[in-house]
Amino acid sequence: MLTTTASYRLLASDMAKSLDRTASAPAVKRDSDAYLAKISEIKSIDDFLSNDRVYRYAMKAFGLSDMAYAKAFMRKALEGGIDDKNSFANSLADPRYREFVEAFNFARYGETTTVFTRTGQGTVDKYVQQTLEESAGKDNEGVRLALYFQRKASSIAGSLEILADPALLKVVQTALGIPPETGTQDIDRQAALIDARLNVEDLQDPEKLQAFLTRFTSLYELENRPAVAASPALILIGQPVEAGIGMDLLMSLQNLKLGGS
Repeated sequence: MLTTTASYRLLASDMAKSLDRTASAPAVKRDSDAYLAKISEIKSIDDFLSNDRVYRYAMKAFGLSDMAYAKAFMRKALEGGIDDKNSFANSLADPRYREFVEAFNFARYGETTTVFTRTGQGTVDKYVQQTLEESAGKDNEGVRLALYFQRKASSIAGSLEILADPALLKVVQTALGIPPETGTQDIDRQAALIDARLNVEDLQDPEKLQAFLTRFTSLYELENRPAVAASPALILIGQPVEAGIGMDLLMSLQNLKLGGS
């Protein structure tokens, strides 16, 4: 069985191929074709919410499948739009809602909302990415988290955005050795703790990002490997990559910085 790091690298090393393979899967292609055939017919929020197949497809594309049942909540977000800084969507800590409303901006564009690429192929691309990540997560949640972090990294502007997203926060806490219990602290103190250990600007550098995700996947593997009836020395020394993490990697992790030095 591949390690978390190896599984992540296998998918991320040729993301275009991984996405093409996912998009070509019969179930994904069928759902995507059905969505594209209907989305241009959606002219209002009422149309959108009443077409359950289109609506649920869009919700999954933006990582909101778990909230698909809450149509009254989503209606409130869509009706308020994002142009008013005090709108409902803008008031929510989770950035996924704002991204969803920005794409399906009926409050601003009305009947022409669905003519834009972002509501058509753009949403399909997001759906495929989401499906790839969910599929990876069925085998290894650490791989899903790494893929998600890689996708979102370029848009992370500061530690507060990390704190607002549970998945991003999980990656950062694991990679930096920050106990989850710090979540009970004041938000500014949590942000300061992250800022002291991570330069968010480094996430824009592909090499530094990969070094960071290698650290995360390696430490995630250590934290989540099934317990085995053997001494630590037997587990950690002399094992192939697929079976465990070598002592040299463990020692390097102690000093690994985001820049890879």
